[in-house]
Amino acid sequence: MQAQTLELKHAKRKALALLLTVALVFVVTSFLPPHFWVRCLQAVAEAAMVGALADWFAVTALFRRIPLPWVGRHTAIIPNNKDRIGDNLAHFVRDRFLDPASLLALIRKHDPAQWLAHWLTAPGSAALLGRQVARLALAALEMVQDRQVQRFLTQSLRALLSQVDLSRAAAGLLTTLTQGGRHQVLLDDVLARIAAIMQTANTREFIAASIIEWLKREHPLKEKMLPSDWLGDKGAELIAQALEGLFDDIAHNPEHRVREALDAAVARLIERLHSDPDFADKAEQLRHYLLHDEKLAGYLQALWTQLRQRLQADLADEHSHIARKAAAMGRWLGQSLAADAALRQSMNARLERWSATLAPDMAQFLAEHISDTVKRWDARELSELVELHIGKDLQFIRINGTVVGGAIGLLLFLLAQLPQWWASI
Repeated sequence: MQAQTLELKHAKRKALALLLTVALVFVVTSFLPPHFWVRCLQAVAEAAMVGALADWFAVTALFRRIPLPWVGRHTAIIPNNKDRIGDNLAHFVRDRFLDPASLLALIRKHDPAQWLAHWLTAPGSAALLGRQVARLALAALEMVQDRQVQRFLTQSLRALLSQVDLSRAAAGLLTTLTQGGRHQVLLDDVLARIAAIMQTANTREFIAASIIEWLKREHPLKEKMLPSDWLGDKGAELIAQALEGLFDDIAHNPEHRVREALDAAVARLIERLHSDPDFADKAEQLRHYLLHDEKLAGYLQALWTQLRQRLQADLADEHSHIARKAAAMGRWLGQSLAADAALRQSMNARLERWSATLAPDMAQFLAEHISDTVKRWDARELSELVELHIGKDLQFIRINGTVVGGAIGLLLFLLAQLPQWWASI
């Protein structure tokens, strides 16, 4: 800033020195005998002074008021039009830089997905991403640790919980989860997992041991007379085969009675959650417990404190596990994007759609921010700031005005001499 100030002062001195020089030439030539070259030099100096003074007025009028009759009200252009300049600047940025067409052209020109893939796969980039994620997460935890923020979050959660109808909310959630037969897919997965567990040796041994234990407890005499180990193994095998057959039948029969029973049970539960007063009372009791039970609140607070401390300790560590995981995810994403052109194309297409959708609102927000920021500035400070940045170049307008004025003066003087030259021929 200080260097710019010195450069501006130096440029002003040069323009002023040139003006004083031509003024001195004009004064000196006014006292010399009116020879041809004296009159020529005087005309050049006179026109140069006019050009210099006119451009001085034009440049100065941009930044400060010049107290001259009639024309003074049209000076101090920048200070007097600060708000309008802010509005025009905001509209210019909004309409020329942040419009959907410009953003779409920018995305198509630079291929953000390819750039992201290249950056994430570059050495050190993923590690940098991990460190930044850890730093942001640590800052977020420190913010949440603030008492005012904690109080706000607690009050917000309590207010939200006090307004939610837990019974109807559970019914809506269950309806969404079971829509389109999603619960049947879950049933298939559960049955497949149980069938897999039944085939393991540990499960068979557990069932066999349970059968033998039952025989010893309920029929001790028969257990001594019968081959209990064989019965246990055989019973475990039969139970596993029976369950496997049942599960296979359920899996291949969309209208199996077990599926129908599950559908009916889910439908009854949803209906009761919607309309059963008993369920509503239980939900209200649960909400009251969540809102007012001191032991639960203390337990959750202690749990959160312990979790936060562990997270903070890990995030502050140079070898943070979370940072390494974030870095690994970054590398995986970069490698996936680099290897899959269709994925990159899809990502860019989504960015284009988001830009087209979000650009108008975001552009308007930024335009209002620019306009409001400029309006808050002091008019004189804004004028001085603009002059500091472009004033040096504007002083060359004064210098050029002096030179061009002198050249025009010379040309006009020579044109004025043409009749005399013509008459003397």
